[in-house]
Amino acid sequence: MKKAGVNIARLILAIVLILSGFVKAVDPLGTQYKIHDYLQALGLAQYVADMATLGASVALSAIEFGLGICLLFAIRRRLVTLMTLILMSVMTCVTLWLALANPISDCGCFGDALVLTNWQTLGKNVILLVLAVVVRCWPLDMMRFISRTNQWIVINYSALFIVAVSAWSLYDLPYFDFRPYHVGTDLREGWLKMMDGEESPYSDFFVERLPDNADGESEDITEPVLLHQGYTFLLVAPHLEQADDSQLDRINQMHEYAQDYDYPFYCLTASGQSGISQWRERTGAEYIFCQTDDIVLKTMIRSNPGLLLLRDGKVIHKWSHNRLPKEETLSKPLQFLEIGQMPEDSVAKKILYILLWYVLPLLVLTLADRMWMWSNWLKKKDKNKNKKE
Repeated sequence: MKKAGVNIARLILAIVLILSGFVKAVDPLGTQYKIHDYLQALGLAQYVADMATLGASVALSAIEFGLGICLLFAIRRRLVTLMTLILMSVMTCVTLWLALANPISDCGCFGDALVLTNWQTLGKNVILLVLAVVVRCWPLDMMRFISRTNQWIVINYSALFIVAVSAWSLYDLPYFDFRPYHVGTDLREGWLKMMDGEESPYSDFFVERLPDNADGESEDITEPVLLHQGYTFLLVAPHLEQADDSQLDRINQMHEYAQDYDYPFYCLTASGQSGISQWRERTGAEYIFCQTDDIVLKTMIRSNPGLLLLRDGKVIHKWSHNRLPKEETLSKPLQFLEIGQMPEDSVAKKILYILLWYVLPLLVLTLADRMWMWSNWLKKKDKNKNKKE
């Protein structure tokens, strides 16, 4: 019974840590924003560089995922159970503070994939802490799924996989998008529901066109943007002062393409007139600038800048600044181009890729390892039998 209990505790911990680490790795910028919220609540945000918080985001996802995999395969059982206990002790203390003081509304344990209240998070962590104590007390009762000889393969392959997931998500966009602005979202429908008095994740969404001069007045164009029939480009840059300007040519090409075919093109930013003026001088931008809430912009796309394409108020494409369409692909109106259609990528297809590139190789390795260990056991059994005879 004790051994069964230890292995059940080990599997629950492994699953939770693997999922928690993976969703953080898929969205490292989202985790960075959450770490910044923690630092801001402690009054330390101004002392920590963005690169440090981003590094902490990637490291945290790798640690959680790595510990989960090691628990699953029972690798370095004494060390891993000790590290898991330390991690869960720290996390439980943090979530106790969150539950009592409520400095931020969501701990970010599972990114945007699963949002828990602070008290729900505390309850979850208390349970996981108890399980961590169980596996730490009897680490050698955890049944191995793979021999010591091949453990290094699992460790190195898992480390390479999770770092690659984070790196690709930073270069492109999160592989899985759990936010309310994912491809396929009907922003028009969601926004209209809020006008009808229903709860909506788009309650903070607005588009306010900035005046061309200091004497002019801002104009709320949220409704015209969302109700526009046809295609609309939204260049999203939460803070132009920090925006990456390495792909300026492609951004300007997209704007020129939009002008050629009479597609509206807006730049949504939380920057003020000073930041916008600097961006215009640096890039020669001639598109319309609009202001939107900073948090909304960061939620819309994990890229600064990034580009959204709407069709009749529905998000049909999102690009990071590193993956903008090339000029040679913009030869026709959008209705005749692949980028003008809803992509066929589905969640099931993406999960299949994960299974093929990560889970399947580890499964094959595990089966091969077990067969090898079984054959060695048979050989030893036969050898001992022959000695007795």
